[in-house]
Amino acid sequence: MKQPCTRRAAEHGSTRRCTIEQARANRLRTDWSTYRPTPPATVGIRAFESYDLGELVPYIDWTPFFRTWELRGTYPRILDDAEVGETARSVFADAQAMLERIVEDRWVTASAVAGIWPAASNGDDIVVFADEDRERQIATLYTLRQQLARDAEHPNLALADFVAPLEVAVPDHIGAFAVTTGHRETERAQSFRDEHDDYSAILFTALCDRLAEAFAERMHERVRTELWAYAADERLGHTELIAERYQGIRPAPGYGCQPDHTEKQTIFALLDAPAQTGITLTETCAIQPASSVTGLYLSHPQARYFGVGRIGGDQLEDYARRKGWTIEAAARSLATLDVDRARPPADAAEAVEVARSS
Repeated sequence: MKQPCTRRAAEHGSTRRCTIEQARANRLRTDWSTYRPTPPATVGIRAFESYDLGELVPYIDWTPFFRTWELRGTYPRILDDAEVGETARSVFADAQAMLERIVEDRWVTASAVAGIWPAASNGDDIVVFADEDRERQIATLYTLRQQLARDAEHPNLALADFVAPLEVAVPDHIGAFAVTTGHRETERAQSFRDEHDDYSAILFTALCDRLAEAFAERMHERVRTELWAYAADERLGHTELIAERYQGIRPAPGYGCQPDHTEKQTIFALLDAPAQTGITLTETCAIQPASSVTGLYLSHPQARYFGVGRIGGDQLEDYARRKGWTIEAAARSLATLDVDRARPPADAAEAVEVARSS
């Protein structure tokens, strides 16, 4: 008889991995008999062209912006920080002035597409249907499960756990989105570089990135309160939005919940994203324009972000089989999470001054 995850953790230490069967046995337990998901008014996709950039500005999370310059701290407290406050205030003032130009002169164009479809989980995967008849399957979203040995109070999560299983016959749904504020970004950034103004080029691209994330935040809010309306009465302020005090999540492929970037291909196909927004994927599943975001919408009240972490060879083989890949192809796809990034300058003020003067 196989030992449960809990005993393996106690006997071998907290870093021990379970088998995939044991991890699935310790999945999130939900009483689907008492939970009735809110159905959307309509299913399918909706596109948003030339979205008002000014509407996105209040949704900007400024803390990651300062990390572009290796300025460590949380906005707005960073502006008064004893060590980096002066530099932070200087960069922030420059950002505000440029942001005003971006919005007023429409330096970039914002486009989005969002979709909602009937769905059900099938093991560790999520089946997507064309309509409420749930007879024609149009996609499968593959998910990965945590394999760290855990106890019953700490389930081994997979994104599929947050969608009602096929066998319970509860009519659940899933959503997806793709947003961009990057159309014309490359040309504008290059014009700064042509003028030997690298500081403005970096500042501009950082602001485009922040606007894209703000667009994702705003669209998620609209989905929760209008398009899907499973949280129609939600009234959250900026701080609460940044702290993710809302119901549901919007996990992005290539990150902790699902480190496989190729799941973007399925999302883009469901959304018809290239035709609807002009956003495309490269052969390595990088999104173009760069200031773009894509992901899923999961509405369940228990849905939360998590990291899959290291998985065992058994799950790698199982995942490869489910996706119709070789094990080598699966290993290559999941290895993208470990790509190294260039280290920025160590000194905050120097980082900014070097960029300004280069």
